[in-house]
Amino acid sequence: MPSVSVVIPVRDDAAHLRRCLDALALQTVPADEIVVVDNGSTDESASVASAAGAVVVSEPVRGIARASARGYDRATGDVLVRLDADSVPPATWIADALRLLADPAVVAVTGPGRPHDGSPLVVRLWDAVYMRPYFTLMWAALGRPPLFGSAMALRRWTWRAVRSRAHREDAEVHDDVDLSMQLDPAWRVVADHALTVGVSARPFSGLPSALLRTRRAFHTFHVNGRRANPVRRWARRVRSAWRGRRAWRRP
Repeated sequence: MPSVSVVIPVRDDAAHLRRCLDALALQTVPADEIVVVDNGSTDESASVASAAGAVVVSEPVRGIARASARGYDRATGDVLVRLDADSVPPATWIADALRLLADPAVVAVTGPGRPHDGSPLVVRLWDAVYMRPYFTLMWAALGRPPLFGSAMALRRWTWRAVRSRAHREDAEVHDDVDLSMQLDPAWRVVADHALTVGVSARPFSGLPSALLRTRRAFHTFHVNGRRANPVRRWARRVRSAWRGRRAWRRP
C-alpha cells in the first residue's frame, strides 16, 4: 500500500483544525504523516497540530497557494492528500482515495464538500448554488473534473511534474483551481461522491465572501493564460483520446 501524507494549510483556525485532526485519527487507513502548514497564525493552531502529532511547518508569507505548495514539497508520502482545516473526512476517506488511485491511469481524485454548520437554508442550497456549479463549470472549462481543495488526493509524482508551474507566489489565486490547470488535460482525474467531506459553510457567510471568491476565480484563469483556454484544453483531451483509441485498435 502506498504511503500517505495529509497536507493541511491553516491560519487562525484552531477549533476547526482540531476537529479535522480528530477525524483523521479515526481513519480506517491512517495517514503515515500529517503536515500542517501554519500560515502566520496568531491563535493556537500550531500547538493544536503539534499536540495531535502532526509535523508543523511554518510559512510566514501569507497565501493559501504558497502554504499548500510548501506542504506538498515537505510531504514524503507516495500519495498527497489535501484537506482544509475545516474539512471533516469520514472514517473511510483515505481508504476510498487509495481505492480510486489503485488505477494507475488516475493521477488525482477529489470529492465535494457538504456543510456541517450553517442554517438549514444554507445546507439545502449548498449543492445547488455552490458544489454543482463549481464542478460543472470547471469541468467544462478544464476538459475534466477540477480538484476541490477541501477534499483531494494526488500522486506525489503528479505534484512534482507540475510544481514549477503552480502560482505559489500569487496570494490571489485559488490554489485548487490553479493546480487543476497545471495538470495535463489528457491526464485522468476522478471525482467521486465517496470522497465527500464535511466543511464549514463560510463560503456562504455573506456577499463579500462570494465576491472575493469570484474575483479570485477570474484572476486564476487570467494568470494561467493559454493553459486556461477551454478550447485548447478540450482539443488536447480529444487528440489524446483519439491517439489512445488508434493504439488500442492497432493489431
